[in-house]
Amino acid sequence: MATAAQLIAKRLAEAGCRRVFGVPGGEVLTLMEALRAEGIEFVLTKHENNAGFMAEGAWSATGAPPVLLTTIGPGLANAVNVVGNARLDRVPLIVISGAVDMHERQTYTHQVVDHGAILRPLVKASFEVVPGAADVIADKAVSIAMDAPPGPVHIDLPVGVAALDEPATAPIRRPTPIPSRPAGGEEMVSARHLLSGAERPLIIAGVETLESKDAPDMLTALALDFSIPVITTYKAKGVFPEEDFLSLGAAGLSPIADRLLMPLIAQSDLLLLVGYDPVEMRHAWTAPWDASEKPVIEFSATPNTHYVHMANVSFIGDIGSSLKTLSLQLTPNPDSWPDGEPARVRQELAEAYRADEDWGPAAVADEVRKALPDDAIACVDSGAHRILLSHVWPCAKPRTLLQSTGFATMGCALPLAIGAKMAAPERAVVAITGDAGLEMVLGELATLRDLALPVVIVIYDDASLALIEKKQREAQLPNLGVDYAATDWVALARAMGGRGVSVSDRKALGAAVKKGLAAETFTIVAAQIDRKAYDGRL
Repeated sequence: MATAAQLIAKRLAEAGCRRVFGVPGGEVLTLMEALRAEGIEFVLTKHENNAGFMAEGAWSATGAPPVLLTTIGPGLANAVNVVGNARLDRVPLIVISGAVDMHERQTYTHQVVDHGAILRPLVKASFEVVPGAADVIADKAVSIAMDAPPGPVHIDLPVGVAALDEPATAPIRRPTPIPSRPAGGEEMVSARHLLSGAERPLIIAGVETLESKDAPDMLTALALDFSIPVITTYKAKGVFPEEDFLSLGAAGLSPIADRLLMPLIAQSDLLLLVGYDPVEMRHAWTAPWDASEKPVIEFSATPNTHYVHMANVSFIGDIGSSLKTLSLQLTPNPDSWPDGEPARVRQELAEAYRADEDWGPAAVADEVRKALPDDAIACVDSGAHRILLSHVWPCAKPRTLLQSTGFATMGCALPLAIGAKMAAPERAVVAITGDAGLEMVLGELATLRDLALPVVIVIYDDASLALIEKKQREAQLPNLGVDYAATDWVALARAMGGRGVSVSDRKALGAAVKKGLAAETFTIVAAQIDRKAYDGRL
């Protein structure tokens, strides 16, 4: 016999879970003990929203199922933001909340709310554990969360049910995987014909490419064999090596990049959409091409039901296998774009996002990148700095620049970095954030201290919500609600048990980052930036 909590813990362990992040409460103590007995570490955080991002960071580094544990009422409610982020960013976050037993809810109301109703618009599925079904529900939750498209699943575990003994269970139940059937048939023959005859093909790759094990390699091989320029979304940075001359970098949030890339899209005679989900893109990417005027071939894990863009042919399934099938029986063509237009656009992008300035926001990103080893993981927060950094920060491999893109949540960089460093302690990890973003999650500095993780936190220190302040000025509106007093980051770091340094030049920044990576605790590096330093650069 085993309790429901023990069965859930066992199923999570069998699925590969090694850590659960959250804030405890009396309603989840039974489950926490069951997790410990299964060798799953419970990581105490200061806020449930941050716990969810830590779980995502760990999942990005290792692929282990990410789990967030909350107590009832306010604990679950605190997690709404990160659950929404998981839905839009395709994170298979398993959210487990403690709950008051059903019979007690009839006469007990303190902190009692309908957890399922709160999360139902945001999750792929929501379950309440009932006696005799704990193992099945845990199995279903893992399968549904990981299945395409990955996304959050909720399990509500009543206190009394968690402690109930249940019969011995059968081996873990998972649906029999459907064998991967690469796209074929007449449509694939047509796609090969279009590719072999195209003079100006162009690839736009997105977040779904990360979900197929072979997709980045297949994408890279296809682009190199046929000399196809590649645009990626921010989340997909690294699925094609960005130092390659065919890379046109990331797109989605910068009007400057849009002005350079949209004419190239218009000139192309074949668009290949590889795992492209427009959830990351700003308004300019709504219906950016007319599929009736040029062929558009889409390789996607899930059907296009958003209608943000259209395609003539869609191959739905494993993206890596479909790309491999496309390449069969085709002779590589290294002579695409005879006019050399992509190379010109690449040069214009490099000029628009110059990183060779003596000091400024691009210099900060450039110097931090130079100070890191090739396999480092960087986590960047939302804001003006993220838009610029994403254009000057080259990624050779996927999942080396973590960020919130579909939801664009502020305050995500530090918890993402904590989770990534815990899961991959051998890799250098940095969190790059604006001062406002870090002030949203200051409590997690204590988490860093307690875990003794040498994460380097680089702050764009301008005492302003720079992106919103910029938009406010450009709209000729008065300055309102975007400025605040400067924080003494050096003193704060020391008070929280870490190291702190303030820098205003490249040499000092590079030295501080390298020293921080070798430290035994966290390091805050506050880079002094003028609040108007982004004018004309985004």
